[in-house]
Amino acid sequence: MEPDKNSSPDAASQPPKNDEPQAPVDALSLTPDELQKEQSEQAAANPSPSTPTDPTAKKVSPLKKFFKKINVYLLIFIILVVVAAAIAAVNYLNSQKAPVEPTIASQELTEDALKDLANTDASVGSASQTLTIQGNAIISGQTLMRGNLNVAGNIQSGGSIQGPSLTISGASNLGQAQINSLQVATNVAVQGSTTLRDLNVAGTSSFSGPITASQITVTRIIMSGNAVLQIPNHISFTGASPSRTANASVLGSGGTASINGSDTTGTVSINTGNNPTPGCFVRVNFQQSFSNAAHVLISPVGAGAGATDYYVDRNNSGFSICTVNASPANQAFAFDYFVTN
Repeated sequence: MEPDKNSSPDAASQPPKNDEPQAPVDALSLTPDELQKEQSEQAAANPSPSTPTDPTAKKVSPLKKFFKKINVYLLIFIILVVVAAAIAAVNYLNSQKAPVEPTIASQELTEDALKDLANTDASVGSASQTLTIQGNAIISGQTLMRGNLNVAGNIQSGGSIQGPSLTISGASNLGQAQINSLQVATNVAVQGSTTLRDLNVAGTSSFSGPITASQITVTRIIMSGNAVLQIPNHISFTGASPSRTANASVLGSGGTASINGSDTTGTVSINTGNNPTPGCFVRVNFQQSFSNAAHVLISPVGAGAGATDYYVDRNNSGFSICTVNASPANQAFAFDYFVTN
C-alpha cells in the first residue's frame, strides 16, 4: 500500500487549524489556569447565537418593549377608570330617556258578555284591561273587590260600612258615630256637648270652662295660684276607721272608749267607770300614716268632756286624747277630731 502523497512526515507535528475540530483534551491533566484558558478559546472560536455579534439573533418586538417600559399596575388602573367612565355615561344616557308609560288595552262590554255575566261566573278581560260602563250599574248580590277600589266621585251608602280600618286624609262630617276605641294623635276640638261614659286621661288635661260631673274620683288635687275652692254643700271624709287602744286605768273600772270615723275626721266616745285617773284615755292609730306629724284639732262634746283639762299627744301614725285631771266618774262624753298634714 502506497503512502498518501498529500501527507507529509511533519503533518502530525503541526498544530491543527482553527476551523478543524480538535481532539478532546483530558481535563484532569490540565491545571485550573490552563482549563480556564481552554474554555475561553473555545468560546471565542464558537460564539453563541444570542451574542450581539450574531447577525441572525432574534429581534424583540416593539409591543414587548412597550410593556417592559410601562408600569403594569398603572395600566390596570387606567383600564378601570375607562370602564367606570363608560358605565357612568351609559347610566346617564339611560336616565335622560323618558319612561315608557304602560298602555292599558280597552275593551267594550257587549250585550252577549252581559248575558254571560248574568247566567254564569265568567271572567271578562285581563288584568291589563279596563272595564268601562257608560250607564248606571245595579248589583243585586254581593260584590268582592280583590284589589284596591278607587272612586273619583262621592260615595253614598244606605247601610253600614264595615272594615278593619278607615283612613280619611281630608275633612269628615259624621252625623252619628259609634266608636269602641278612639285614639287621637293631635288636637281634638268639640264644639257641642259631649257625653262620655268612661274617660281615662294619661297626660295633662286643661279645661277653660266649667266642668259638671256627678262624681269625680282623683288621687290628688293641687290648687295653684289664687285658686278658690267653693263647696256649697257638705264635705264628707270617708275611709276605713282607725284602730284604737284604750287605757283602762285612766277610764276607771268598767270604763270604755270607741271610735266612729276615718283617719281625717271622726268622734271618740268615752264612758268612764269608777275611780278614773289623770292620763290618756285612748290612742287612735291611723290606717295610713302621714308623711309628717299630723295636725289634730279636737272639740269636747258634753259636760264631762268640758270638766277635763284635755290635751293631745300626736305623731305621724296617730294621736292620743289625754287629761291633766281625773275625769268625772261614770260619765258619758266625747271628743270630735279633725286631722290634717
